[in-house]
Amino acid sequence: MTKGGGHAMEPWLGLDPVAGVAGVMLLALMAYAVLGGADFGGGIWDLLATGPRREQHRQAIAKAMGPVWEANHVWLIFVIVILFTVFPTGYRALGIAFFGLFHLVLVGIVLRGAAFAFRAGASVDSRQWRVWSPVFGGASAVTPFLLGLAAAAVSGGGIRVGAGGVVQVDPGRTWFSPVSVMMGFLTVAMCAYLAAVFLTVETRGDLQEDFRRRALGSGVVLALLAAALLPLLPTGMPQLWAHFSQPRAGPLLLAGAALAVLSAAAIYTRRYLVARVSAVGQVILLLTGWALGQWPYLIYPDVTFHGAAASGPSARFVLQTLPFGLLVLLPSLWLLFRVFKTAVR
Repeated sequence: MTKGGGHAMEPWLGLDPVAGVAGVMLLALMAYAVLGGADFGGGIWDLLATGPRREQHRQAIAKAMGPVWEANHVWLIFVIVILFTVFPTGYRALGIAFFGLFHLVLVGIVLRGAAFAFRAGASVDSRQWRVWSPVFGGASAVTPFLLGLAAAAVSGGGIRVGAGGVVQVDPGRTWFSPVSVMMGFLTVAMCAYLAAVFLTVETRGDLQEDFRRRALGSGVVLALLAAALLPLLPTGMPQLWAHFSQPRAGPLLLAGAALAVLSAAAIYTRRYLVARVSAVGQVILLLTGWALGQWPYLIYPDVTFHGAAASGPSARFVLQTLPFGLLVLLPSLWLLFRVFKTAVR
């Protein structure tokens, strides 16, 4: 469980199996951040809907999310299954440290889904609609905030794992530190931005203009939060700061800034498909930078991926069987999105 611990792993096809599985988890997190994040953001805009077209906004959000929102959580489940299969000691430590947070996230996801379903058959002026709409929107905002706290906690050094797997959590460096709170708000802003950009593609007329303005506004908020987070990294996340302050991180930072400018320009000039692609690229680069700075730690500074890996062929087995699972999963998801999303365009 310590930095120097772990099990020797035989290379598989010239690849370190543990690093390969960690890369697979990162790809799944990217998929969840983009697809699940956009759905969380839809709920945020549902909560913040105002003006004479607020009910039209909510109906457009429901129409965009309705056919596919449940499928997006498959990526989060995928990450959790890999975590307890290949990195059981890391899963144990996170399960202890995040016991309360995991349950709050689960409650948020369940409440959000239940509210969305219970509200679906109600008219906009009914009591059922008025009761469940705030639940849906509130859970959509709180849940990504908690997920942002979790990401900050595994990078901030507030979770310590000692001899025998004893887990100690410093709340001041995990849940209540400025960098953790800022990461939570940054995650919420990212979800809102993604949703607004996606909805500019899925709406027309006045609604499209409304979501264009929301995309521009949330993009500014996202940029300000990212700028405010950077000065907090040296003390709040020293491992990440050490990575970003090195020259080799320059191309990644420049690419992220370029995509942010491209996305904003595309929204401003109403090139919405370009804006969506560049917004997705922003999220992918953000997670890539976080993962590169986090490596080789699963939980900084005591648990590495290699130290938390299970003995035996678990990592190789996942890599060997993954293509067969993806042969079923990816065509199914493609068909789902193809059937329900092509009609809009």
